[in-house]
Amino acid sequence: MAFSVNTITFPNISRVNRMAFATMSNKTITSSGIQLTEGQGNLPKLVLTSPSGSEAEIYLYGGCVTSWKLPTGKDLLFVRPDAVFNKKKPISGGIPHCFPQFGPGSIQQHGFARNMDWTVADSENVEGDPVVTLELKDDSYSRAMWDFGFHALFKVTLNSKSLSTELKVKNTDNKPFSFTTALHTYFSASVSGASVKGLKGCKTLNKDPDPKNPVEVTEERDVVTFPGFVDCIYLGAPDELQLDNGLGDLISVKNTNWSDAVLWNPHLQMEACYKDFVCVENAKIESVQLEPEQTWTAVQHLSIA
Repeated sequence: MAFSVNTITFPNISRVNRMAFATMSNKTITSSGIQLTEGQGNLPKLVLTSPSGSEAEIYLYGGCVTSWKLPTGKDLLFVRPDAVFNKKKPISGGIPHCFPQFGPGSIQQHGFARNMDWTVADSENVEGDPVVTLELKDDSYSRAMWDFGFHALFKVTLNSKSLSTELKVKNTDNKPFSFTTALHTYFSASVSGASVKGLKGCKTLNKDPDPKNPVEVTEERDVVTFPGFVDCIYLGAPDELQLDNGLGDLISVKNTNWSDAVLWNPHLQMEACYKDFVCVENAKIESVQLEPEQTWTAVQHLSIA
């Protein structure tokens, strides 16, 4: 959907911090069910509302989905109480991006996409449901760490019982590059009752007890629980997992082209809140190789019965 206008509207904002919005692209959001507003720390955020009353919030800083509420008002995502909204560190919670590096490596932990400003590339309604696409491009900050030209698009679609995301990464450089990536999704949960089905038979890289020397085994359990510290990569994960969040919700975590999965709960390393969430992450652990002009695409579809 093309926009012919060159200004940005800020609906229902009584006080606008112009500096906070300075990184927005020149788009006006006219699609129903999508509102640009001011979030915590005066940071711009998008609020998506479906005709059924479900709602999602997306901060442009980090391109981070921080909330997915059912029509009842129940939020299925979790933002940690120590999260800050001042651009000094990534937003801790929701669905942060890990790109172009998952975990530790040659650049900063989990890459730079989660602490850069994304911009609104498009907004539309599809069969009444709000859809917004964010974009991220290389700049001097990213190139100081990872000297490649890229263009990432992150499309978010909300309906009454689901939240879908599509990530596209294009190599806009004149040389090939490789990357790893993940969606570091935090789900609200009662950790003592939470469990995940669908991982039996997967090869695992278990970082408990030694994160620097993961243990390679095969998952033998039909139901994986969170009895203590959990930090485990599942290679060749299936295209659907079932999360029981221990709060009465069964969440389907489907994917296309996210080849791996990660389960994480910090346990006593984060004593203030570990009981209230689990991370079930779609990931690409093996490097994606892209030649110039090539594009990689992956889809995540979260839904509730």
